[in-house]
Parts: sequence; structure tokens; C-alpha cells
Amino acid sequence: MDLKIFTTIFATVFIAELGDKTQLATMLFAADKDTSKWMVFGAAAAALVVSAALGVLVGSAISQFINEKVLNQIAGFGFIAIGAWTLYNA
Repeated sequence: MDLKIFTTIFATVFIAELGDKTQLATMLFAADKDTSKWMVFGAAAAALVVSAALGVLVGSAISQFINEKVLNQIAGFGFIAIGAWTLYNA
């Protein structure tokens, strides 16, 4: 296992997930006094694992047809477009 790649992916995903809708929804579920905190943790963790698995599968499939550089450009454009839309609506 390449520790540098693992650390880069971990840090990127971790930072991207901080303060997003998923984390906020998880915090709201955990705030419910009648809900087991372990249940919230387990369900949220399982959902993130399945979501990541889908990302890996789709990314692997798409990479068979589209060049990695083009995929990076599309992703970059997508992030810029979402940022611009967010700023516009703010």
C-alpha cells in the first residue's frame, strides 16, 4: 500500500466532508436523545462506505472511456461551477 496516496486521499475526503450536509445530518440524528449514538455512527459510516464504493466503481468505469486528464478538467470545472453558483445565490 502506498502510504502517501492513502494519506492524500484520506485528507482530501476528510476535509471535503467537514461541515457538509452529510455531517450536519449525522449531527442532527445524534442529537436525538432517543436514538442510539452507535446506531447513528454505524448507519452513517455504512452510507459513506457505500457512497465511496459507488464513486470508485463509477470512476473506474468512466476512466475506461475518458482520459484521466479530461476527467480532472471536468471535475475542476464542476467544482468551479458549483462555487460560482453558490456565490451567486449568496
